[in-house]
Amino acid sequence: MEQFDVIVVGAGPAGSAAALTLARRGFSTLLVERGRSPGAKGMFGGRIYAWPFAELLPEWAKDCPIERRVVRENLAFLTDDASLGISFDAPKMAQGRGASFTALRAKFDAWFAKKAQDAGAVLVTGIRVDDLWREDGRVRGVFVAPNDRVVSDLVVIAEGATSTLVRKAGLKADLEPREVSVGVKETVELPAETIQERFGLSETEGAAYVFAGSASLGLRGGGFLYTNRASVSLGLVVSSEDLSRKKVEIQEIQTKFRMHPAVQRLIRGGKVVEYSAHLVPELGAGMMPRLSGDGVLVVGDAAGFLINNGYTFRGVDLAIASGVAAGEAAEAARAAGGMTAANLKAYERFLHRRNVLTDLERFRRAPLYLKKDRLFNVYPRMLMEIAERMYTVDGSGKERLFDVVLDEAASAGVPKLKMLLDLLQGARSM
Repeated sequence: MEQFDVIVVGAGPAGSAAALTLARRGFSTLLVERGRSPGAKGMFGGRIYAWPFAELLPEWAKDCPIERRVVRENLAFLTDDASLGISFDAPKMAQGRGASFTALRAKFDAWFAKKAQDAGAVLVTGIRVDDLWREDGRVRGVFVAPNDRVVSDLVVIAEGATSTLVRKAGLKADLEPREVSVGVKETVELPAETIQERFGLSETEGAAYVFAGSASLGLRGGGFLYTNRASVSLGLVVSSEDLSRKKVEIQEIQTKFRMHPAVQRLIRGGKVVEYSAHLVPELGAGMMPRLSGDGVLVVGDAAGFLINNGYTFRGVDLAIASGVAAGEAAEAARAAGGMTAANLKAYERFLHRRNVLTDLERFRRAPLYLKKDRLFNVYPRMLMEIAERMYTVDGSGKERLFDVVLDEAASAGVPKLKMLLDLLQGARSM
């Protein structure tokens, strides 16, 4: 029977951050990964906000497998055959604490787990954790396949959105469809030179796109595109409730999204070399489990730590920061006398200190606001009609923008008061 101070289940960004922090603080730490290697089973859009590394790994950029540093933000509204976009281009976004970059999980997760190993954590891959082991009413370790027991004072659950251990720990009931979306991603291979020319980038610069409207066929959700060195990450996140209600397959929506003229212009000539899918936390602060218990902490996607405020998708940075907070909470609990539920409650204080819970609570209303169907079908069509009328000059006389907006709102069947309320609620939520 093996014994460690802490067992971390899952070698994704949250798990590796937790293992690295714990090992540095003198805990004997076991990092367990079900996949054959860290990142082999992981899937995410492809963008990472770098701020958690400023303290955790100050020299992270020297060897981190960065694909491209994001310097251009794009928001595009789609109808069946047209698009309306907003672009923000700022090279300074690639520098400093606010920098972000694109990455591939297989490379990034392996690099991050190696940092945890270098700090003293023991990494074991290809091992499935089947259950938690309890003694005297508290978690005291885990059972791993086939039927081995590993003992610890603390278990950190970093399994991802579909974590079974969170439920087995009694911290949350089963997931409900409204709490998760389905995320899919295709990796489209393109020569680096083509990406740089097509997107107007240098060798190290990258671009990020968020798509709304017909990207998800009017269902609640949206699309994304991130540029890598020699590929593009293209995908969707769509409400699982809507997919079930409309009886639509996510692959069908992804295919139509990929074939949209605005998307085809960006990926033309590319070859799809990888396809992946997984469940994504949807409600953020509205779906969090209890984050701690006797001998257990929950980090990353397993805790619902994801923010979609309509113009950015954030998950990896919150996962890393929560892993660091878990290590800090474990150290505080050890100093207070042990890994009891009362002592581990300090975890929430460290999450606030790192603005994880602060940001999640600040954007708590965004998922509810984004459940309005008209945001994904009526308003994108309305915006496109307004743009077409404003940019069409055929000698028949031009209308003022104000008049066009009111006319299109009436045609769309959206009362002016409802449109104003949507605007105000969106500003307040997002």
